[in-house]
Amino acid sequence: MRLLLALVALAAAGIADDGRLLLQKPTLSKTHIVFAYAGDLWTVAREGGDAVRLTSGNGNETDPAFSPDGTRIAFTGEYDGNVDVFVVPASGGVPKRLTWHPAPDRVLGWTPDGKRVIFSSPRTAYSRFAEMFTVPADGGVEERLPFPSGYEASMSPDGQAIAYEPIGRAFTMWKKYRGGQTTRIWLGRVSDSSVSKIPRTNSNDFNPMWAGDYVYFLSDRNGPTTLFAYDTKTKAVREAIPNQGAGREVRLAWAGRHRVRTVWRDFPL
Repeated sequence: MRLLLALVALAAAGIADDGRLLLQKPTLSKTHIVFAYAGDLWTVAREGGDAVRLTSGNGNETDPAFSPDGTRIAFTGEYDGNVDVFVVPASGGVPKRLTWHPAPDRVLGWTPDGKRVIFSSPRTAYSRFAEMFTVPADGGVEERLPFPSGYEASMSPDGQAIAYEPIGRAFTMWKKYRGGQTTRIWLGRVSDSSVSKIPRTNSNDFNPMWAGDYVYFLSDRNGPTTLFAYDTKTKAVREAIPNQGAGREVRLAWAGRHRVRTVWRDFPL
């Protein structure tokens, strides 16, 4: 328990025990990386260099997501005591607020045409779960996607389907969890709300990223969490990157059309 509390404290402080910064929630364009650190968003060129702070509000800013053309960044912002969806130019500027509901709205990504931002919110749920919505990136009325619930999500390139988690993760710090709240990834058709499921056997599958004919996702089905790929044509799942390290964390980051990058972080056990 003491070790768990220490890890939580270090994550909250944003500094690892060896002095390295814990830079979180990366999103990539063709030229830049935007990440969350110390409650703000920062941007840096993909080839390296000095990071520049993109937001500086009093509240917490997180969940950045580049628009498909790389010109804007949607993010979850905690301003005025509320959690809402915002967009800001990738080059910097004043964030534009897109949602105003008192329930927390959290950014999931963009529609492929770059016209709408996808987010999750419990605003209309009858109990303690979230549903998925979209909102125009230039401002306007929110629309609920036709699925009972949804968390981390990514839309297909044609905008006709979405890969999503129907239930939220029970734990983000625990490993090898196999209880009733193991996460799974479903593929839903927007036109008729029909759903297909990525094959699994009670593993934790999460963080889906749709690219071309594949849905990439993270899973602990073979032990340590690593990258897997689901072929939407053949319905086959394969391990994309073997992970033999017991102290390694991986997360997906978008890197342009039909490409997926993985971000690794090693940590001592």
